[in-house]
Amino acid sequence: MEKEQYPVPPSEIQTRVNSRRGGNNSIIHPVEMETPNHQVSLAMASSSSPSPVVHGRARPFKKWWPWLIPAFVIANVVMFIITMYVNNCPKNYVSCIARFLGRFSFQPFKENPLLGPSSISLQKMGALDVQKVVDGHQWWRLITCNWLHGGVFHLLANMLSLLVIGIRLEQEFGFVKVGLLYVISGFGGSLLSALFIQSNISVGASGALFGLLGGMLSELITNWTIYANKVAAFITLVVIIAVNLALGILPHVDNFAHIGGFLSGFLLGFVFLIRPQFGWFSQRRAPLGYIPASVKSKFKTYQCALWIISLILLIAGLTIGMVLLLRGVDANEHCSWCHYLSCVPTGKWSCKTEPAYCLERIQFQEIMCPIIKGCSLYLIVENYQAQAQAQQDVLNAAFQQL
Repeated sequence: MEKEQYPVPPSEIQTRVNSRRGGNNSIIHPVEMETPNHQVSLAMASSSSPSPVVHGRARPFKKWWPWLIPAFVIANVVMFIITMYVNNCPKNYVSCIARFLGRFSFQPFKENPLLGPSSISLQKMGALDVQKVVDGHQWWRLITCNWLHGGVFHLLANMLSLLVIGIRLEQEFGFVKVGLLYVISGFGGSLLSALFIQSNISVGASGALFGLLGGMLSELITNWTIYANKVAAFITLVVIIAVNLALGILPHVDNFAHIGGFLSGFLLGFVFLIRPQFGWFSQRRAPLGYIPASVKSKFKTYQCALWIISLILLIAGLTIGMVLLLRGVDANEHCSWCHYLSCVPTGKWSCKTEPAYCLERIQFQEIMCPIIKGCSLYLIVENYQAQAQAQQDVLNAAFQQL
């Protein structure tokens, strides 16, 4: 089944959030490094040179103080507060949730069950809207959408996951590598989402979060020889990733952003998170006069091969994706089954997005539809006036102001 394309006016836009579900709080870096002292002693035992004295425990990798991930969390919270300020629900609605919050109160539950703003407000703040990216050349939406959230529940789930996953990675690899991994993965997730889901707007940091998961997996693979308990760690990571991707087939979850972010992060992990071998560190720490039996290279051959292949695939994938998106290509037309990766219809739910309808009158050349702002709907107009064309002009002018 192919996805039909048709122009969607701003009033029909519906919000699809990138939701993180399941297993978030149990995600940590699951492996420990083998002590390099053990590898040093083995190397020296096989050498004919006098055994050097190694003082203290070897600490080959620097531990970083994590500040960037908490800063990302603060930035996401600030963006949500600004979005709620712009939304100003009491100005346009009567039945806002938590009206005591004033202009920070939430949209009616039927419109946004996540306790958040309207889709129109999210669009104003930079949500991913494919039509605006393609026709308006607003490519920056591929980045800004990762810093917006559909509601309080959506924000809490993603930020807790970011703290659990991101802080440990930043401690191990530093703010530069983890920051680039997060931002580029989010961009990759938005890009794949835009190629397949073109009738809704999308927000959320889930693509970037899946990028961190993908980076953890590739980091374990490329640094395989320096870790203990690696098989158990590999199985744990694969199960966590598989469960979260499987939950993405539920409706209203943008699994294409998850997949795109994961693939981007997986390739980036081979590039950014590569570790030198302990044998190379041992040579640098050896005392003067010690001649090792063999010279150890900084990286193994398979690490270098994975680095080159991953970098080529990443650059090619992002470049091709951007070209296809800016040319207005709908990927569903070339892959009739791919939509099942994001939603699988069952007897319990449908994957089709159904518009809401509102029957209102035009009287005295004024549109009487108080819920038009911030609501996804079609207008079916009963014309009670003689000048039908003039009233249609009024309707068109109203839509242009949205």
